Amino acid sequence: RRRLRSASSCGNRAVAAMAPSRTVAAFPSAALLLLPLLLAVARAGLSGYFGTKSRYEEVNPHLVRDPLSLGPTADASRLPAACTPLQLRALLRHGTRYPTAGQIRRLGELHARLLRRPTAAAAADCPAAAALAAWQMWYEESLDGRLAPQGRRDMEHLARRLAARFPALFAARRRLVLASSSKHRCLQSGAAFRRGLGPSLSLGSDEVEVEVNDSLMRFFDHCAKFVALVEENDAAMCQVNAFKEGSEMRKVLEKVASALCLPVEELNADLVQVAFLTCSYELAIKNVTSPWCSLFTEEDAKVLEYLNDLKQYWKRGYGYDINSRSSCILFQDIFQHLDKAVEESK
Repeated sequence: RRRLRSASSCGNRAVAAMAPSRTVAAFPSAALLLLPLLLAVARAGLSGYFGTKSRYEEVNPHLVRDPLSLGPTADASRLPAACTPLQLRALLRHGTRYPTAGQIRRLGELHARLLRRPTAAAAADCPAAAALAAWQMWYEESLDGRLAPQGRRDMEHLARRLAARFPALFAARRRLVLASSSKHRCLQSGAAFRRGLGPSLSLGSDEVEVEVNDSLMRFFDHCAKFVALVEENDAAMCQVNAFKEGSEMRKVLEKVASALCLPVEELNADLVQVAFLTCSYELAIKNVTSPWCSLFTEEDAKVLEYLNDLKQYWKRGYGYDINSRSSCILFQDIFQHLDKAVEESK
């Protein structure tokens, strides 16, 4: 695993109840990943560094040719004839989404700065700035993380592949329960997943509703200790803030500022990160190589990936013990249902 330094001087500010843990499972990792692969971006070496904005096809290239393919080892992965599947419980991330309102605001701020530059100077001295000034800012805050059309296809195809892998469980009139958080993109993902299962289960359009259950699907919002000690505690992200101000990020800021012919003081880690994320969003949502991608090399991508990983580690991962403890209610629900299926089996 690639390693970059993160400051340790702020560690003594952490609350004792948030001591790091390596033995308890953290938040479930994303099951749906989000980025189409274009050759131009692959050549630039960026496509492997987009985290949860990557797509299944990054590690399953057979899905590029056929989104319903079960892969080259499909036959080998089928259950032995002596085994009978009893129940399937799938915990899924939402499909490809638009940027959040906050990301869109930051992108609009950066784009506006480029538009204020003299056109002639930008074209002559800063071709990257000229290309980005000509780029149309089509994102609107009303999109605010909503599911994109590609996200609907993600979920429908995933449902159809699951049904093909477990035909006995997805036979017509088998019992199906779908639960989602109240987030719009998650509700739409659940509806798309249901549509993908429709032909297998002979579902009518309104036959299976998606239950809203935030206590399970957004368990972290319902854990008062997590909210107080991590979510709303600025000190909890001190390592992230230290890295934003560190030497690795400073080098990236200076390179991007030079490419855009902007004073480095006009940029910060958040603005550079949103430019990098826009490269991934443009690929995922519009299937184009965005001019924002031209600002970054693979080395830059490693630093920005690490910044995102660092945030997820402290806020959602193993950084604090309460992060994983807050997920216990969800995993307890999963195991209880699986145990019940086994107990009731004849």
